[in-house]
Amino acid sequence: MSALKILVIPGSLRTGSHNARLAAAITHELVQSGAEVTRISLSDFPLPIYDGDLQAKSGVPKHAVNLKRMIGAHHGVLIVTPEYNSSVPALVKNTIDWISRVQDTHETRGQVFRGAVFAIASASGGRLGGTRALAALRLILSACHASVVPNQLALSFADQAYDEMDRLKHPADVEALQALVRQLIDHSQRMM
Repeated sequence: MSALKILVIPGSLRTGSHNARLAAAITHELVQSGAEVTRISLSDFPLPIYDGDLQAKSGVPKHAVNLKRMIGAHHGVLIVTPEYNSSVPALVKNTIDWISRVQDTHETRGQVFRGAVFAIASASGGRLGGTRALAALRLILSACHASVVPNQLALSFADQAYDEMDRLKHPADVEALQALVRQLIDHSQRMM
């Protein structure tokens, strides 16, 4: 049987991002659980702001096609998003908008979202931990007909959440991370 493949997508490009750190912590837990993990940076896949006229004139950008195919090559996807103004940042929304436009031969548009299991997480220096962004992201992914696991991780007070090894130090946070990983693995294994 082939290894379970999980794609981890941090939705922040900022140096020292709480969300990139959380993505790294979850990646570590996924690897410890036996998954084969690919963690990417969206800075390697720059995309213009979605514009239907641009798509009609030039087609879907190659980076969107590559991201869509990368998602399709994995059983599960974890998106770790910051919260900007009570929602997902433009980077995350724009990436999903472009990927949803990719349609390879013999596929329906957006089929990639139905072919993988998604998990979502967020980290914030505040007490809500990005829960409003997670609600928005769940809605966006559901509109794309993605299967999103029920568990999610909203890491509050992220600036105080890590130990010197960059691992979560509070037992409740560790437990929530492990529960999310277990659920993503369990649901993704059913897609194999």
